[in-house]
Amino acid sequence: MQKLLIVGCGDIARRILPRLLGHYRVFALVRDPAQRLFWRDLGARPVLADLDQPASLRRIAGLADVILHLAPPPAADQGRAAGEQRDPRTRRLLAALSRGRSLPQRIVYISTSGVYGDCAGACIDETRAPQPGTARARRRLDAEYQLRALGRRGVVVSILRVPGIYAADRLPIERLQRASPALRNEDDVYTNHIHAEDLAMLTCAALRYGRSNRTYNATDDSQIKMGDYFDLVADRFGLPRVPRLSRHQAQERLSALQLSFMGESRRLLNQRVKTELRAKLNYPRVEDGVAAAWAERKSSC
Repeated sequence: MQKLLIVGCGDIARRILPRLLGHYRVFALVRDPAQRLFWRDLGARPVLADLDQPASLRRIAGLADVILHLAPPPAADQGRAAGEQRDPRTRRLLAALSRGRSLPQRIVYISTSGVYGDCAGACIDETRAPQPGTARARRRLDAEYQLRALGRRGVVVSILRVPGIYAADRLPIERLQRASPALRNEDDVYTNHIHAEDLAMLTCAALRYGRSNRTYNATDDSQIKMGDYFDLVADRFGLPRVPRLSRHQAQERLSALQLSFMGESRRLLNQRVKTELRAKLNYPRVEDGVAAAWAERKSSC
């Protein structure tokens, strides 16, 4: 049985793990000692290490045949990373893996659709040249470049470019309750979505069918604007719709971070995950996932 190491043990890793057990001997890289028991109880073998502490990564050299790299780059407020255009965590991870007697056979990396930058609402596939417009997206693209270099050394590297992840416990309920504004329709941007369970499924599909140095838009079939998504959730959960602003009003009232999410518009095409990864989405439209979230909420009450 192959050994698989999960790097980046968050919500998506937790959803992926049951799909791996019985097929792989699964190790989970955890930075917090308190998390070891949690992951052990789920069926993984915890490995205490930290991507921000290079010395701790020695223990993963040669450990696994397969790597699921789900860890994000450092946030912009973490010391030197504020102006950093590179991903030092991926750099340290690959340096540690290269110290083993042999390289992993396969790596699947969770990147972001933000690497495309603003596409002015155009429909795009994976052939679109990346042009990231934010520092966080440039760090993700740097990670992709680092992994592609490893792919040229014989490792099968598959990259999922992921848009906004949602689930029953990952909806903008608090934002709606705060009445945080959205853009009016004529100024609004197209956003893209993937249900967390479908992302877990696509990750496992990439493990099985992903081609080497190949990118995949891990998105659903929806083509919906940001404000319409907020309205969809508000209507389903019986909350007031948020106020709408012109872009000029938004620039005066909203933070730079909020505006950064309203400055890029694109519609991702996902034919490649359907053909090459043989994926069939459980929630092909965001309406399906929000309806399921509402049903889940009602059944738990």
